[in-house]
Amino acid sequence: METDQSAAKTIQSNLNVADATIATSRNGAEQVTELLRETKDLALGATTSTADFEKINNDILEKFKQISAVISGTQMNGINLLKSADAAAPAGTTLSVVGSLDRTSGVVTTTANTITVATTDLQTALGLNLATGASATYTGITDTTTAASMVTAIEGMINSSVNGAAQLGSAGKRVTDQASFVGKLADSLKAGIGSLVDADMEEASARLQALQTQQQLGVQALSIANQAPGAIMSLFR
Repeated sequence: METDQSAAKTIQSNLNVADATIATSRNGAEQVTELLRETKDLALGATTSTADFEKINNDILEKFKQISAVISGTQMNGINLLKSADAAAPAGTTLSVVGSLDRTSGVVTTTANTITVATTDLQTALGLNLATGASATYTGITDTTTAASMVTAIEGMINSSVNGAAQLGSAGKRVTDQASFVGKLADSLKAGIGSLVDADMEEASARLQALQTQQQLGVQALSIANQAPGAIMSLFR
């Protein structure tokens, strides 16, 4: 039971780190969403024929570079849940953490239940080249027609980003709840260990008291036996 309690504490600690990692990614996704909304506003500004299309287009290109920087930098402990899975290092875009250990009574083997969170892959959803900051989905604005088309395209990107943030939020809630449960389990195991120790101490105390009583009775018996000859002799005086 003591090993189970120690394992539960370790699992809870790992779940807390996983929760922080997911929260970091969720914050990154929310930042991307905000930048995309700013990008959409810029594109809407180009839907009038009096707009400075070149300036607006350049501003939007800079926004995509900023978005790329956010996606690249949103990582914790080497895990980035916003980037595309890298064939060379797939573990860097997937989070796995043990949520609990299952053990059947009388069986030595334990089964680890793992929680896995895959990347939201906003990089692909936004068509981004993180090295250059360019988006394949954004083809540029040169007039009101292309501006209207890009507004629609950016709306799709915003939808993908919002969904990604929601996905990470759900995953984070699951990990948080599991960490809370495992923490309570560890406390219960600790209480159980304490009860067993108390029971053992009570049993040992009862045995000690019984032994002490036996010793006292033995001493009294010897004392009585030693006094008996003297009492008999006193009858002849």
